[in-house]
Amino acid sequence: MPRSKDRKPKRRRQRDEPRRRKRIVHKFAEDDYVDYKDIALLRKFMSDRGKIRSRRVTGLSAKRQRQVAIAIKNAREMAMLPYMSTKQPSKQGSRQRR
Repeated sequence: MPRSKDRKPKRRRQRDEPRRRKRIVHKFAEDDYVDYKDIALLRKFMSDRGKIRSRRVTGLSAKRQRQVAIAIKNAREMAMLPYMSTKQPSKQGSRQRR
């Protein structure tokens, strides 16, 4: 099936372009344990809005990502970390009164 003309082809990386390296947020040792009480560590794996960062972004293994996600959820339940924060502008000025 031919491609439609309005779609742009995907850009491929040129051979001379360097690959982007993953930003490793935290390097865990083999016997490290992710604790839900370690808020400073858990904040590294959250965005500024409170979402859990993906494995692709943090560079963690699948097993470690699950441990981090469970620890963040436990810390949220204990009110040590916030749930997603929604910063929406106030709607007071948008409505006009008659």
